[in-house]
Amino acid sequence: MGTISLEHSDRLYWLGRYTERFFTTLKALEKQLDKMIGTAHSYEDYLDCFGYPDIYIDNRDFIQGFLFDESNPNSAAYCLERAYDNGIVLREEISTDSLSFLQMAKDTLTKAKHSNNVRLALLPLEDIIYGFWGSVNEHIYDDEIRNIIYIGKTVERLDLYMRMKYPFESVKREYVRLLKNLNRVPRHTPYRYNTKYLSGLVEALGSEEDYKQDTVKALESLAHLFEPAEVYV
Repeated sequence: MGTISLEHSDRLYWLGRYTERFFTTLKALEKQLDKMIGTAHSYEDYLDCFGYPDIYIDNRDFIQGFLFDESNPNSAAYCLERAYDNGIVLREEISTDSLSFLQMAKDTLTKAKHSNNVRLALLPLEDIIYGFWGSVNEHIYDDEIRNIIYIGKTVERLDLYMRMKYPFESVKREYVRLLKNLNRVPRHTPYRYNTKYLSGLVEALGSEEDYKQDTVKALESLAHLFEPAEVYV
């Protein structure tokens, strides 16, 4: 990515991360909505996955906070807003068509907030985000630009899958996908992964047994994957 600045590389990466965080958070919360039928405080397992404190009065308060509260950095609404903010700056790279899908998602989420049937109102969002990714593939001709977005997307999905204790096969699929994307990163890019933390990730996800024993190590390695490497002189 030699022709793209570090700042733009960073925005591409976080566009991928925030869009995926919105999508995976949304799907997880839809499952929570199903569990909440006739059950009080059925969201505690979700909070435990991330170590969030339970500050919510009831199920409705939880859903409002994690779906629609833009001031909550862990909410779907917050993630979508950050994705859109990066998309605005990157509209020449990703196309206005791609950006329009993020705007459509914002509008749909706002309508769902005021709907009498939130579950039903959220249904179009999955197709809208799939439409966004399809548009990105259609309109981005620079492989390096597309790749850094997809690295962000895969890093985020892998992080969330591990925190939410997905089966190893699901985690492994995203891990392998991430390695393939990282191998496509040119050496001259200003957004280079840290080989120390990549090695830690490889060790922690080498097998299902490693995954069960070293999830914390895997998450730590993933969090520092793009941390600048130390240089000794």
